[in-house]
Amino acid sequence: MTHIQSPSPNFNDRKTALQYIVLHYTGMENGPVALERMCDPASQVSAHYMVEEDGRIYQLVDEDKRAWHAGVSCWQGERDINSASIGIEIVNGGHDFGLPDFPAVQIEAVIGLVKSVMERHGIAAKDVIGHSDIAPGRKQDPGEKFPWDDLAEAGCALPAPVQGLTGFDGGVEQALSKVGYSLEPGLDAVVEAFQRRYRPEGILGRLDAQTRDLIFACASRS
Repeated sequence: MTHIQSPSPNFNDRKTALQYIVLHYTGMENGPVALERMCDPASQVSAHYMVEEDGRIYQLVDEDKRAWHAGVSCWQGERDINSASIGIEIVNGGHDFGLPDFPAVQIEAVIGLVKSVMERHGIAAKDVIGHSDIAPGRKQDPGEKFPWDDLAEAGCALPAPVQGLTGFDGGVEQALSKVGYSLEPGLDAVVEAFQRRYRPEGILGRLDAQTRDLIFACASRS
């Protein structure tokens, strides 16, 4: 897989073991604008990779370094997600620019990139997560239009849980914690993040019976 080298100065050394891949949308006007920002030392943001709409892949930070993409975040109790992850920015205007669809050629490139990173570092499908998962209430990317099912079919993300297959003995908050979510942002924010990932057709920001069943089903397989 060929990468276009576009080195960013915005990185430092990892402080913990690499465990996750975090997917983002850029949320900016276009790819060049996003790339310029991530390569600007004044911005203090970066990612390891950026995937353009046409499938081109830019590498900004070496995988052994800590890129600055996650911000204040937490997953499975890990708070230094920047140290523990590879960050992939996917060019898409996001919610601020009408939340456009992701082109098929772009998603194909994302899948190829995610697979290669998983293989190099022994990262499991369950550890490919979205920015909104690690920062509920603060971030919405990669957004409800992101085709997680396509990644799941390719073996590089978890599929949506099967409703009714719960087998989990505990409450909703325990279940969300078992999946990996931090409850510090508040239950409604975490439920909204869960819905954005696993029930994108119905993002209510509050718990309902179907969401409860999906949460329990997701916790049962964790």
